[in-house]
Amino acid sequence: MLDAATGQKAMRLGAVRWFWQRAVAAPGVPERYRGKIARRVNTSMHRAGHKASANQLALAAQGRLKSNTTKGHLLGPIVEAELNQGKVPVHLMTVAKGQLAAADAFLKKRNPGKAAPHVLRAFDLMFHRIAHFDGVTSPLAEDPEGFLAPLHGSKVGQAMATPRGRRAPAQFPPADRPHRMLFFTGLNDNFLAPILERYEAMPDVQVRRLNLVEESIRPVLSNGRTNLVHHMLAGTSKRAEEVAEAWGEHLAWADTVFVDWCNLPAAMLTTIDPGTTRVIVRLHSFEAFSWWPHLADWSRVDDLVFVSEHLRDLTLAAVPRLRAPQGPRTHVVSNAMELHRYAGPKTGDARFTLGLIGLSSLAKDPRWALAVLRELRKRDERYRLKLIGDDLRASLSPAVRAYVAELDRELAELESSGAVIRTGRTEDVRGALTDVGVILSTSVRESFHCGLVEGAASGAVPVVRDWPFFAGRQHSARSLFPSDWVVGTPEEAAERILAVTASEDGWREAGQAAASHVLSTWDWSVTQKDFDRLLLEPPATAG
Repeated sequence: MLDAATGQKAMRLGAVRWFWQRAVAAPGVPERYRGKIARRVNTSMHRAGHKASANQLALAAQGRLKSNTTKGHLLGPIVEAELNQGKVPVHLMTVAKGQLAAADAFLKKRNPGKAAPHVLRAFDLMFHRIAHFDGVTSPLAEDPEGFLAPLHGSKVGQAMATPRGRRAPAQFPPADRPHRMLFFTGLNDNFLAPILERYEAMPDVQVRRLNLVEESIRPVLSNGRTNLVHHMLAGTSKRAEEVAEAWGEHLAWADTVFVDWCNLPAAMLTTIDPGTTRVIVRLHSFEAFSWWPHLADWSRVDDLVFVSEHLRDLTLAAVPRLRAPQGPRTHVVSNAMELHRYAGPKTGDARFTLGLIGLSSLAKDPRWALAVLRELRKRDERYRLKLIGDDLRASLSPAVRAYVAELDRELAELESSGAVIRTGRTEDVRGALTDVGVILSTSVRESFHCGLVEGAASGAVPVVRDWPFFAGRQHSARSLFPSDWVVGTPEEAAERILAVTASEDGWREAGQAAASHVLSTWDWSVTQKDFDRLLLEPPATAG
């Protein structure tokens, strides 16, 4: 028997359902009324605590509605709840489309200020870390054109893609003075050190560093994404004036500006006309799955640099304006890596030790390495795995927390038998590689994977998973590395390892061949010439 209060709630809920059926689902109800009633019913039920029933009605109602804005309003709570649970929502893009439609409506009324919050919310949904960073799949990687079509087809997307251009083309520096280079530094300089050292040592080059964490610089980067969206929708902004004031003197001095990472500083730089200064931006893997490439005015960037062909393919598909006539020249230039530093002797026991460098991102997918290890230990229990780097932080998101729980469960079993060793973070990667005989790349995505190549330079035999985000495309891990390095499954990886480690002589020979390949292809002594062509030669011959 139901008590009186419960019975009354049930009656009220039944009445709401009846009202919905009559007013929302009935044929002939005008769209504007259907949507208004659906929103009110949904909101009232949420306030009354009937969340599950409200969600059921929302899912049913959205199928009868044409308005993207109303659909997004109804499904928003469902999508938010699923993201909080670490799931990629089925209706993620329906809600994002609703936000874009609302933004379009405000832009049509020439109110970019009210359109901007809806654009920001759409970005939060489309580029949510659950969708692209905290899982082993990504809808953007699977179909970049299709996934981002709602953004590029919207009025706000087209407004943000409008090229503002520059008053004059970039000019190559005259021959009677040093080439003046300006590097943006201070936020993440991990890949810049050899480049800076090279050009700072050249007598015919003058180098300046614009430290982005200095007190005088930081204010123009504050609340950056919001300011960029407002600027791109309005076509002008006070923040752009502040950027010109803070950076203008440096730009006027420089012949060439090099910005590593296509994120906030790069996008903010494009809010102003660079004059005749050449602007070069380098994009890494992370940014391709973020909103930053969509917040840059590419008509004010002369050259865009990638570290691999597959990353260029993905980014050009995701950001169509890069292919427009006013878009930048694009280049593939490998990371500056001093690989010769990793060469060193290995003990005979290293033959049975697998190594994996870098664990702090779920994209590294260390559970795939454990699957390989289990396959090997079915045949020979001498094989073990050495994990080098910080542990993956469960606090990053619910999806990561679930992954870490499974990883810890698997590790507990393998560590207890001595099959897995964790070293944690180390500054001496060369030393940590001394007893590693096979270096793994188990990632779902990589732009290049420096850790793998460093391991190969040490004489470890490379075994590379065919990175799923790029597998099967024209360019992928299989086109970047020698074909025999790349495998499709843990079973194939185990077979390769068993074959190359069958004898100590064969293992050492395979390791030396891998070291020779990476040193002759990607060591800084080789790739610095590519940077010289990019930075020191006239653009017509660079690239």
